Amino acid sequence: MSDITIRNQTELKHYEAVLNGEVVAFAEYRPLEGAVMFAHTEVNESIEGKGIGSALIRQALDETRAAGKWVIPMCPFVVGFIQRHPEYVEAVNPQHRRIFGI
Repeated sequence: MSDITIRNQTELKHYEAVLNGEVVAFAEYRPLEGAVMFAHTEVNESIEGKGIGSALIRQALDETRAAGKWVIPMCPFVVGFIQRHPEYVEAVNPQHRRIFGI
């Protein structure tokens, strides 16, 4: 698989993964006071299972943590990612973890 580029498109309020010049995945978010709510993630069927969605979410969560903001994982894909990668649990406010099953 060729190089993947992941970028935050702040004007569109989403992170996107670009492969060979084509957007193949995106994660929509809503910036809030002190937090970022991840609302929806889509990955093109043609690249599912190749780790691109996970790379996309990993970068989005890393940037959110680096900005000192909490993650609100409304999207089931993001919840599943955090459940599989416990190093990201602390990115979710402890008061909200049980709500999302993390």
